[in-house]
Amino acid sequence: MTLSLHADDYLLRPLVPTDAPAMVTTVRESMASLGPWMPWAQAAYVETDALAWIAACATARADGTAHEFGIFRRDGHHYIGAAGLNQFNRAHRLCNLGYWVRASARRQGAGLAAIRALACFAFDRLGQTRVEIVVADGNLSSLALARKAGAIHECLARNRLNLHGRPLAAHVLALVPETP
Repeated sequence: MTLSLHADDYLLRPLVPTDAPAMVTTVRESMASLGPWMPWAQAAYVETDALAWIAACATARADGTAHEFGIFRRDGHHYIGAAGLNQFNRAHRLCNLGYWVRASARRQGAGLAAIRALACFAFDRLGQTRVEIVVADGNLSSLALARKAGAIHECLARNRLNLHGRPLAAHVLALVPETP
């Protein structure tokens, strides 16, 4: 399933190989805010890393194990970051929602728009009944964004994530579809 999601002034669309140079620039620009929370974000991030991620996303989308998107300005060309749905639990109809936004575009609505669009996609198109957002303890901006998007904080789970080779507590927040 290849589709794009319109989200306020932004467009979420599957990444394509020609997006790789912009991804590299964005990751490098955002190392201070990404590095502590995204182990793949390294100062040595290069185009082959971006191309490998784009290929992995295409494979996961094709087999239904993840729906990862680049976040772009509405014109579809100015790369802002990424967001996606993954870690599907088919039996319980839940999944994980993750996101990151480049340093120069933070606090402009891209992350919030992406969360809202992906939650609607998960509930309306994929039939999920729960979308979890797991945020490493200490990642205050991501935690605030999840709350702003309406995710309800359920717990601080011990050893929920493994970052940079060590277990770390993480906040578990959840979105569920509104009931009429």
